[in-house]
Amino acid sequence: MKRVPNRTKKQQQSIEPSPEGILSAIAKLATPDFQGHCELQAAASTTSSQAAESPSAFIGFASAPDKVAYGSAVRVRYRCSGPCQLAVEVVVSTLRETDSAVFRRTWIGSTSGAYRIHQVPLGLPPSILYQHDFFNRRVLRTLNVTVRAWLDHLDDGGEAGTYRDSAVRVHKELQVEPLSERPAKPPTECPSWSAQLVWQTTRNRVRQCPHESDVIDVLKFPLASPGEHFGVVRRFQPFIDRGLESVRLRAVTQPSVTLSVWVYLLRRCQGKLCGIVHHVGRKRAFDSVLLQLTDTGDVIIQTRVTTGEDRAFRANVALPRWKWIRLDCYIQDSKVLLDATWDNKTDRYQYQFQHSVLYDDTDGYFVIGGSDYMPGIHGYFGPIKYYRLGTEKVENHLESTSQELDRTHQECQEVKALTQAFLKEVTESHDTTPVTGACTPYFTKLRGPSREEVCTQTWTWEEQLKHSTLFHLLQTKKENLRTGSLSMKELRSVLFDQAVGTMFTVDQEQNKVKFGSTALLQISSCIGNHKASLLLAAVFFSGLGHPVDQQQGHVYSLIGALGDNRFALMHAGYKHEQGIDGFPKDLDVAYSYYSNVGAQSIVDSSRIHENEQHPLELIYLSSNEDVKSFTEETSDVFHYLKYRAQHGDAASQRQLGAMLFWGRHGVPKDAAAAAKWYERSALQLKDSTAMYDYAVLLMKGQGVKKNVTRGLKLLEKAAAMGCVEALNALGWYYRTILNDHEKAVKYFQQAALNGSADAMFNLGLYRFSPQNPDDPRRNETAMVLQFLNASRLGHAAAAVAAAAYLSTGVLGGVSQDVERAVTMVKQVCDQNGHLGLVVRDALQGYIRGSRQGALVKYVLAAEAGLALAQSNAAHLCEELDLHHACQWRYHNFSVLNYDPHPAALLKMGDHHYSSSSRRGDSSGSPAEAVSMYVRAAAAGSPQGMFNLVLLAEQGHVAPASIRSMFNESQRDEHDVLLLLLKRCVQAEGEEAVMPCSLALLRVQMGRALRRMSQSGAQLLLTYASLLSVIVTVVIVPLQSCLEQRVASRRAFAPRASSASRGGVGSVREQDGVVGGAHGAAGNPNGERWLLQTCDWAVSLSGVCLCAFCTAILSQLL
Repeated sequence: MKRVPNRTKKQQQSIEPSPEGILSAIAKLATPDFQGHCELQAAASTTSSQAAESPSAFIGFASAPDKVAYGSAVRVRYRCSGPCQLAVEVVVSTLRETDSAVFRRTWIGSTSGAYRIHQVPLGLPPSILYQHDFFNRRVLRTLNVTVRAWLDHLDDGGEAGTYRDSAVRVHKELQVEPLSERPAKPPTECPSWSAQLVWQTTRNRVRQCPHESDVIDVLKFPLASPGEHFGVVRRFQPFIDRGLESVRLRAVTQPSVTLSVWVYLLRRCQGKLCGIVHHVGRKRAFDSVLLQLTDTGDVIIQTRVTTGEDRAFRANVALPRWKWIRLDCYIQDSKVLLDATWDNKTDRYQYQFQHSVLYDDTDGYFVIGGSDYMPGIHGYFGPIKYYRLGTEKVENHLESTSQELDRTHQECQEVKALTQAFLKEVTESHDTTPVTGACTPYFTKLRGPSREEVCTQTWTWEEQLKHSTLFHLLQTKKENLRTGSLSMKELRSVLFDQAVGTMFTVDQEQNKVKFGSTALLQISSCIGNHKASLLLAAVFFSGLGHPVDQQQGHVYSLIGALGDNRFALMHAGYKHEQGIDGFPKDLDVAYSYYSNVGAQSIVDSSRIHENEQHPLELIYLSSNEDVKSFTEETSDVFHYLKYRAQHGDAASQRQLGAMLFWGRHGVPKDAAAAAKWYERSALQLKDSTAMYDYAVLLMKGQGVKKNVTRGLKLLEKAAAMGCVEALNALGWYYRTILNDHEKAVKYFQQAALNGSADAMFNLGLYRFSPQNPDDPRRNETAMVLQFLNASRLGHAAAAVAAAAYLSTGVLGGVSQDVERAVTMVKQVCDQNGHLGLVVRDALQGYIRGSRQGALVKYVLAAEAGLALAQSNAAHLCEELDLHHACQWRYHNFSVLNYDPHPAALLKMGDHHYSSSSRRGDSSGSPAEAVSMYVRAAAAGSPQGMFNLVLLAEQGHVAPASIRSMFNESQRDEHDVLLLLLKRCVQAEGEEAVMPCSLALLRVQMGRALRRMSQSGAQLLLTYASLLSVIVTVVIVPLQSCLEQRVASRRAFAPRASSASRGGVGSVREQDGVVGGAHGAAGNPNGERWLLQTCDWAVSLSGVCLCAFCTAILSQLL
């Protein structure tokens, strides 16, 4: 039982009415005008049993307001027969809700059985009191407002109920004023003019719910599917609209959905089945619906029925190749229909299952193409439309890029056919007579005898004329093709090199690149060289010597990606990641391309020491220091390092071994020579890293004879010396060689605690392995978390594996984050060894003067999304005086990456700033320039910091992100800029020109002078110092002049005295002269006084200036 609070006698007297008041109140209660009395009677009649138990319980309104108004109050008259709780509340009804409480007040009643009155102020919210205005944004359009009170008994251990469950209750409906007639809310503050203006312009705006459609464009842009286990993941969320969602939920067991897919097949499935579209549930099992293609071109549709079983049927379609085909799949309860359309002809296939199809598209995810469970088709996907609630008529048209893609493939088919026919003709013919030109067509033989040989080839004269460029090239390589010294793969490379040579030529005199025809590049692309496909895409996108044609660029981008070329796949992923060059921004599609390259990069990394690959070296052409670091074997740096290594320096020996093993700084790879230098450094037992490196070479047998025992001993010694990677290698040895998982996990844990990414990855593998000695249960979430930790330290395999989970988001504890997955896999792709080799070749070509080859290779890597190559391609565009768009295209691309170089950010900032100052140029703005400089400053560029300060002084607003650089959110802009200049001075270094130092001094001097002007004494000192400067400027020259006059007079005085010793006459003769000199010199006493005054003035000025400098220094410090 709740305790009734004690009341003092004075309190009881103040609230207990007199008997006369009670009688008058009862008389008032008897009148029919009092609504509470009617309610009370109704309550008593419906709760007679309760009334019998408590006949003396009573509640009513002694007074209540008639309408909704601010400051209203009710006086509740009640009587409790026992412990009771009372409540007063105000409820409102709107179009959406009924009896929504906006105010409630409860209290505990006494047990005396006497009548009491309790006054309750009604704290009504502004939403029902005032009209809609600036200070009252949320207004309720109320239909009615009711104030009600109730009394309920407090049983032992019980609690008070609600209004409907109470013992006695009373209510009164209040009058509601229309919204337009409500009073305005009294303002508590004055809004700014701009805020009030925005309010006035938007106050009458009618908010509308966004349109939600059940038709989804799953794919709008063509997708290249190279037949691998990488596809596009799509997840569908429940409808926001309640009506649509309720329809979808009811259709889970009786579905009505339609899926329309365009496909373009180039090859049959390599296995028995390949994926078109398949649904993977949250339990990672196939769900409804699956569309699969067989190796004969038939389509298999698999579903899950309501009994939980999987059912499928096969449509014997025999889909053709080299044609666009539209597949429309209708699921209607238990019936499945498939319409296959090509060449304006439609065939329908249908099947009726015994049970209804179970279909929930929000469970799990859908995959277009391949996944971990099956490979995708080898071809293209066109537009895909999904009708979540079904449709009778499908509207899914093929766009122009897909049609152009078909036309290009048809032409490539002709090129391939002509090439194959020529090869067959050459290899089967035994005629050794050289061919001097084109063959004579057969119709000339009908005219009469001809001296020229009539060809017996299988191609037509028209085909020969159409592809004359290819034909002439094949003619030049005829002998090599006949003897077999030139294979088809080598022909592709030769054709690509020749195409580049004819298309990009360098004018040595003017140092410019001239552009030729793309015909050979197109032929090279057709016969399978997809570097040519990527270069063609770059030409059509950037306009290098040809008009910009985005559609042709899209076509060759897709052809290159279909060829499974690493660079072309990265190119397509990069364009979809950024949404540039006409590619729609689609992170799911970008991930599908990147994940393919990421998986290839993991395999490539195990062979990166081979000559076909090279580690990426960050050498920027705009930095002379970077270019000079590319030493090569003939450089003085290499010879000096070799000299130190030969004289026993362990660090130099290890560094020289690394250069030879990885081929760094322009040195050719030589694993055997590297192993010798690693051995000499390791055997000194001083450098644990060298001991680890040499032990790995021994255990793998790279550059040295394999010796696991010796390698293990070196690993143990290196681990004892603190080499973290040696601990991980020992764990690998015990897991792989000795199968001792307990010791392996121990070493992995020790290495992981010391920051080894490899050890974190290996521990992650153990988390999902039954061989884990700590916990044999599989913990997939713990495995992914370990992978994420390792990926932050740059582990490639961990990043690729973790990104796969982030892309789907079906694993518990790992939410979907496609953007993060794309970034992680792109970082792995950027370190691919084949990409590093192209960049290395480009740099070598640049250093050796081959600007043409360097430009082509840097453009290929730049189109793949590598920021280093983009910066260097922009530098070459500027150096070779190519058109302006080429330079800024690649600078702009470089700043879109996750980690752009500060030089590129500064370039783009300068471009935006200079463009904004030119009339009629809308390509840049000061805000964009500030954004670029902020990013450069965050990357540590002193020039970026200096530019930011200059723009801020010109009146441009610095973004709030600058404060995050210093973890300062409360300081004003001037303080932040001062901190920025200080950091700029630190970044400059001692040998820099120090523009930031001068700017910092100027800013600090200005701040010091402003502070001094705020103090009367310091302001007086400032004026005195200025006066001292003026006095010094005036007096010092005067003092110098007086000193010269005095010195000249003193020099004349000895001559006058010597003349006086010559006699009286001579004195008289010189009298006039002496008198004249005295007059010119002036009064000697006056001169001395003036000199002394000047000395005092200069001294006093010096004192003032010293005091001023002291004050300035105190302000600065």
